[in-house]
Amino acid sequence: MSPDTTPESGSEPGKLSHVRADGSAHMVDVSAKAETSREATAEAWVRTTEEVMALVASSGMPKGDALAVARIAGIMGAKKTSELIPLCHPLPISKVTVDFELDTADSVRILATVKTRGVTGVEMEALTAVSTAALALYDMIKAVDKHACITDMRVLSKSGGKSGSWNIAPQQHPNPEGEIRA
Repeated sequence: MSPDTTPESGSEPGKLSHVRADGSAHMVDVSAKAETSREATAEAWVRTTEEVMALVASSGMPKGDALAVARIAGIMGAKKTSELIPLCHPLPISKVTVDFELDTADSVRILATVKTRGVTGVEMEALTAVSTAALALYDMIKAVDKHACITDMRVLSKSGGKSGSWNIAPQQHPNPEGEIRA
């Protein structure tokens, strides 16, 4: 290791932790970190039409119950994060929840919360859960709305670890005309 790198990350102080001083990527060494309870919540939105929203709400999609399929996909996605995202550590996930809020106008808000007791956070697992759920939901509705879209994916909160806890207010989802609505 060069003198300008830190032992725990192998990267230069103040730089990206997954990039070494020579510019090459590496998996961060987390073996010296304390094990703590950790949790993260993320959200994503799927926009469609009022007609499709009525089908989603009534479990009347041609392929079946879109929300049930999306929920299972989100849980599976969280569990597979280290296989999908390079340099993520495999984690002993203790809980994953995937929930939906239906906006009767044209949107589904997907919320995922992931918990673990470990040495690194679960933000990526929460993001993978909402993105996988959103992709599965899109797959379920594309037969009736090819123009549906996935938007506004982000981490809303995290807790545990050295950096502590933080959260942000839930986003109000903008409609195509740029107006803000809850």
